[in-house]
Amino acid sequence: MDRKQIIAVDFDGTLCFSTWPDSGEPNQPLIDYLKIHKKAGDKLILWTCRSGVILDKALSWCREVAKLEFDAVNDNVPEVIAYYGNNSRKIFCDIYIDDKACVPDEFCGKCRKIQ
Repeated sequence: MDRKQIIAVDFDGTLCFSTWPDSGEPNQPLIDYLKIHKKAGDKLILWTCRSGVILDKALSWCREVAKLEFDAVNDNVPEVIAYYGNNSRKIFCDIYIDDKACVPDEFCGKCRKIQ
């Protein structure tokens, strides 16, 4: 498997500033970052809780507003599936970008403060 990076990014509150189920203003610095990585050959995954019609609307927004195309949507990229011989429910990526994510060390530090 080629070791380019795989970047998974959430839609709502991350790629765009939105009030679900609407699509909002683009997070342009993040979009620019993703475009640089895509141009360098890295793989992009749209990793969102959206499904059905509202997922289709988000994908249209990504193509038309952000001018972004993804290598996978809510799934592993084909190269990962081929390399590991299966498709786990948890996606494999090098970087997760999500407004709801936390860094374990930072989270544990907060936990220690309240103990």
